[in-house]
Amino acid sequence: MSALPATAVLPSLAALEARFEPMAAAQLDAVVAIEQRAYSHPWSRGNFLDTLSAGHQAQCLWAGDTLIGYFVAMPGYQEVHLLNITVSPEFQRQGWALVMLDALALWARGHQAEWVWLEVRLSNTRAQQVYLRRGFVRVGQRKRYYPAAHGEREDAVVMSLRVAAP
Repeated sequence: MSALPATAVLPSLAALEARFEPMAAAQLDAVVAIEQRAYSHPWSRGNFLDTLSAGHQAQCLWAGDTLIGYFVAMPGYQEVHLLNITVSPEFQRQGWALVMLDALALWARGHQAEWVWLEVRLSNTRAQQVYLRRGFVRVGQRKRYYPAAHGEREDAVVMSLRVAAP
C-alpha cells in the first residue's frame, strides 16, 4: 500500500507539525492504549496485527512524538471500508478526525475507489455528526451489529461517502 502525504501543517495545534505514518507492529502498544481509553469494546492487539498482516491501509497521525490517532481501512473493488478510526480522548473535538477522514478520502480516490463505507454505533451521535460534516450520508442500519454492555448488542448506522466524480 502506498503511504499518505508525509507531512501537513494543521491549525489545531498551532505551531506543531503533524504527519501520517504507516501503522507498524512496533507502535501497537501506543495504539492499543488509545483504543482501550477510547472505547468500551476496544479492538485487541490481535485485531490490529491481523489488519497489518492483511495489508489493510493503517495510518497513524502523529504531532511531534505524540500519537494523536489512527485509522484502518480495507480496500475492495472500487470501494474502501473504514474499519476503525480513533482520536486519542485528550485530542478529541479538535478536528483531528476530519483530518484523518480527508486523508482517507484522498487515499481512496488515488486507489480508484468510488465509495468509502463505514459503520458507526447508533448511540455515537457525535461521530455521526463528524461523518455528516465530511459529506457521508446515512444509507442503512445493521441490527445488533456491535457488542454492548451486559451481553447486549447495539445497532450500527451504515454511512457512505462518494469519493469519485459521478
